[in-house]
Amino acid sequence: MLAKSVNFSRTTITELMIPSYANFGGKIHGGILLSLMDKVAYVCASKHAGTYVVTVSVEGVNFLQPIEVGQLVSLHASINYVGRSSMVVGIRVIAEDVRTGVQKHTNTSYFTMVAKDDEGKPTEVPPLNLETKEDTRRFLEAIKRKELKTTYAGEFDNEKTRMKLEENLHLLKNERCIVSDEAQNP
Repeated sequence: MLAKSVNFSRTTITELMIPSYANFGGKIHGGILLSLMDKVAYVCASKHAGTYVVTVSVEGVNFLQPIEVGQLVSLHASINYVGRSSMVVGIRVIAEDVRTGVQKHTNTSYFTMVAKDDEGKPTEVPPLNLETKEDTRRFLEAIKRKELKTTYAGEFDNEKTRMKLEENLHLLKNERCIVSDEAQNP
């Protein structure tokens, strides 16, 4: 299987933000943005894989700045990492006010996509040809994110198993909650 470059599947989708995309606060609804990110991740990953792909996880969905009706939103996607059947697609979201030309970075997210064959089973994807230092940096960062995610998941599972309710109730003292007597007694 021949390697494919990052540029081979690099994808940009630009869409005008229309009033029907707005939430009650007049800003673009987060769900609309997530749908657009999923779409660009699919296009990018399916171009690299040459097959149907599915989304298996989304990381780093932080809405850094609001997006307004009338702005152009560009979603820039590239393959940052490939495993055997999985790919990490990095997505950078930029909103542009067409009247002023001012652009703002609103999101960076990472979608893990898995290639599927005609029977719906995971299938091997081409290796990634890292042509630039930026390509290499992103691949290495994806490896580090994967390691950290695995470590965190293991540590959190251990903490949940070991945590004793009565020993940790003091953590709720300055939180905005009320714990009933029934909830405090094992």
